[in-house]
Amino acid sequence: MTRPSPGHRTGPALGRRRLLGAGAGLGLGAALSACGQTTGAVSQPGGAVPDAYRGRTKVVLWSTFADPVGPALQKLVDAFNREQRDVYVEVQFQGTYDECAQKAVISLLGAQAPDLCVLSDVKWYKFYFGDALEPWDSYFDPGELAATYNPRLLSEGQARGRTWWLPLARSTPLFYYNKTLFRKAGVPVRAPESYEELYDWSHRITKQTTGGKRVALEAYQKVDGDWQFQCSAWQWGGAYSRGLDVTIDEGGAVEAGEWQRKLIFKDRIAYMATEPTADIGNQLIATLVTSTGGLKKINEMAAANGWELGTGFLPRQKKFAVNTGGGGLGMFKRVPRERKEAAAEFVRFLARPENAAQWTVETGYLPVVPAAVEQAPLVRLMRDDPNFTTAVKQLERTRKGDQVRMMIPNANVRIYIALQRIWSGNTPAQQAFSEVADQLRKGVDRYGTMIEEHL
Repeated sequence: MTRPSPGHRTGPALGRRRLLGAGAGLGLGAALSACGQTTGAVSQPGGAVPDAYRGRTKVVLWSTFADPVGPALQKLVDAFNREQRDVYVEVQFQGTYDECAQKAVISLLGAQAPDLCVLSDVKWYKFYFGDALEPWDSYFDPGELAATYNPRLLSEGQARGRTWWLPLARSTPLFYYNKTLFRKAGVPVRAPESYEELYDWSHRITKQTTGGKRVALEAYQKVDGDWQFQCSAWQWGGAYSRGLDVTIDEGGAVEAGEWQRKLIFKDRIAYMATEPTADIGNQLIATLVTSTGGLKKINEMAAANGWELGTGFLPRQKKFAVNTGGGGLGMFKRVPRERKEAAAEFVRFLARPENAAQWTVETGYLPVVPAAVEQAPLVRLMRDDPNFTTAVKQLERTRKGDQVRMMIPNANVRIYIALQRIWSGNTPAQQAFSEVADQLRKGVDRYGTMIEEHL
């Protein structure tokens, strides 16, 4: 499938400001286009520095992390504020990745912005294409970033020779399974090699009940489930796109969608869930593909409910495939230089091996700093609980998501809405994906030339 040439684009050409608005939130494109104040320094949201830290440069960090990740971040912030006398960091929670990005757009329109902002693997691109991000490189010594961060993860925030997005809460999907239910079912107590093998096991696994309810094999995440399904599309030999050529309505992606539709509506051993991590915690499902960032929470639920958790690499189908995801740190271009330099000092603190290790231990996110795995707390955790080693081992086999999902405004939302139609409405995958493919191709026609110019 070939993308139409720039000469066949539909609609008017768009400037960077309009792209930023369209990409960072739902329905914000018109607001950003109509706003004239998109240049010049921005003020800082929030109040004054507390008396105990008076005289310091204040850094506002907009966070997307709720419990238990939020407290882990706050603990590191508190340690940073205590150990030096020049900078004070304040964390301001802004909701989900989507909510935080939308608020950032609105804030920039009002000539106000945080100094650091947690942006997802999808959302940072929209701010980059909108010329709203500051590159990190000049705030660190030459070679410092490359010497500090995992090269695979660092490269995912780079474009045109600069670094725009730094790794923080990076993740990859893992295969979680209930060892206790597997053992009772008499199937091998390990992650399956393939989805066919898992399906063979499912006939015994799903004969069990928990609290009077039949155990399901798996559940699919209602919102943002497109991230996990990206792996399935690849595993069945398909893709959302190849470059900017949309392929979600072809081959393996459709086959993967039909596989999941069959499990839900024919076999009746799977379903769509709003909170699938809660469902595996309560033993309503025996397996789940979800983020490494859920490891600590699922581990705690397993202990509380008396069952044993296992993790493994994702099963293969036609091939093995797994993507990366999660959040990183962006810094806005219009923030005054003094605040940017102060923000960089805090980022440097987060990247110390001992602090990066603490972050992984307390959250389950990937150790984005390779030296963190040599720190005693993380060494002990990986030794005592092998579940925390799975993501580290799987990382070298990951790749970032397909360009259309990552870069076309709201593509991820359109894809997970199409998946919802399959999972809840029994819509044939070919029909659901053909309709979303038409929408995505229109997005490529509209934004593709600008995207290519920035890569």
